[in-house]
Amino acid sequence: MFAENGSIVPTDMRWVVVNTHPHREHFAMQNLERQQFASYCPMTRKTRRHARRTQEVLRPVFPGYLFVEVAPDIQQWRSLLSTRGVRSLVRCGDQLSFLDRAFVDALKAREVGGAIVRPDRPYHIGQQVKVAAGAFEGLVATIIDMDEKDRLVVLLDLLSRPVKVRVHANAVAEA
Repeated sequence: MFAENGSIVPTDMRWVVVNTHPHREHFAMQNLERQQFASYCPMTRKTRRHARRTQEVLRPVFPGYLFVEVAPDIQQWRSLLSTRGVRSLVRCGDQLSFLDRAFVDALKAREVGGAIVRPDRPYHIGQQVKVAAGAFEGLVATIIDMDEKDRLVVLLDLLSRPVKVRVHANAVAEA
């Protein structure tokens, strides 16, 4: 397909995964944009604590990776490999490995204000839960803390003593 100015407009755009140098996702994106590649780096909000200050910052959902849209039949995608900030491409041998467009679209749909919004947590502090897996299976516990990585700190009553145990959210069920 051709545009009004006579340039080729790719019709079969597909997403590929690019591995970047550590903490250089934005640098790589700027260089990719200069080469007319559309790129996407999904971000999430994290709370950073340093020197008695807390601050909300944007961090990549997939550190060291971003997505680039290419037309493999028309575009010279090998120039991605020599782009500053790019380490490599996720490939299968010499063939590009493509990402399902629905995956990237689903990530973009969950974005609010430039950051991916986590779904509501099914648990809250103070809730009674039953441990469903592991060494403490079947015991009832109380949630006393939760972190960003779906781990819960629960208080179990073991041998007539309260004991703090860290479990994954998938290892508990509502009591």
